[in-house]
Amino acid sequence: MSMDVGGAKGGVKSEINVTPLVDVMLVLLIIMMVIAPMLQQGVPVELPAAANATDKPDTSDQTIVNIDRQGELYVNSLPATEAQLVDKVKAALEGKKEHIVYLKGDKETKYGQIMKMMDALRSAQIESVALITERPGGNAASKKEGK
Repeated sequence: MSMDVGGAKGGVKSEINVTPLVDVMLVLLIIMMVIAPMLQQGVPVELPAAANATDKPDTSDQTIVNIDRQGELYVNSLPATEAQLVDKVKAALEGKKEHIVYLKGDKETKYGQIMKMMDALRSAQIESVALITERPGGNAASKKEGK
């Protein structure tokens, strides 16, 4: 569907063929769409269920402390020891306008470990701690129902 504007037939056309460029861009878009969800998995934690849970979207601006089934600690998906935890949380909160720490504890974690974590955060003058749960059946299931 090209158009000749003057000149002899069979001459050199100076139009750009964008079809290969579009093909490459679509392949790159598909690759990014497949890989992006894999990069945001974080720490595998099975959250306890609560009927009155409200949805809080995960953003990169949040400070999240995870406690997995074995009691291992993570600050923003990076492993931490109990001694390092408070310093890492303070460093993560530095420069953020929202000073809330989101605590995600696995439902198999002992209650004492979660309370120990909250006590360590409170002793470091971090007063806003949110416990993250999910709705029965999972948060994704409640979005499909329209709740």
